[in-house]
Amino acid sequence: MTDLLVKLYDLPDREDLTTSLARQETIVRRAMASERKQVAVWVQQLFGDGWAAESQVSFARQPIACMVAVSGGRLAGFACYDSTCRNFFGPIGVDPNFRHRGIGQVLLLAALEAMAHAGYAYAIIGGAGPMAFFEKSVGAFPIPGSTPGIYQPAIKRV
Repeated sequence: MTDLLVKLYDLPDREDLTTSLARQETIVRRAMASERKQVAVWVQQLFGDGWAAESQVSFARQPIACMVAVSGGRLAGFACYDSTCRNFFGPIGVDPNFRHRGIGQVLLLAALEAMAHAGYAYAIIGGAGPMAFFEKSVGAFPIPGSTPGIYQPAIKRV
């Protein structure tokens, strides 16, 4: 899959989206260290071992490089950065029961804003799956020659 590039100095405002989520009793915030295991287990159950491992790496960063969406006290989504490589955004995932509410877009923007505050001018979305989502949400565009990118075939289980 192709990598995408995002200009962090030209991100859309997320205030209206955040307000809309608040009306749905959903907040997006930076995860806390005490939530590492809970987030990793949740990510593993919904998205697999690979993303769970990447989420755990994001908790080793200071500040923690994982944003979470919490709705009615339940974990609804997550977004990480600086886990696979420095300056890489991802992974990101939203519980299927909470999709199509704008949670993914707010998680994406919150994480990218954190990257901008950390001093990055651009972010790489490695091996972007739903390219149209990233293109529409933050103006991401393909990096020529980035397929297959850094992601190597997974080690086979025995």
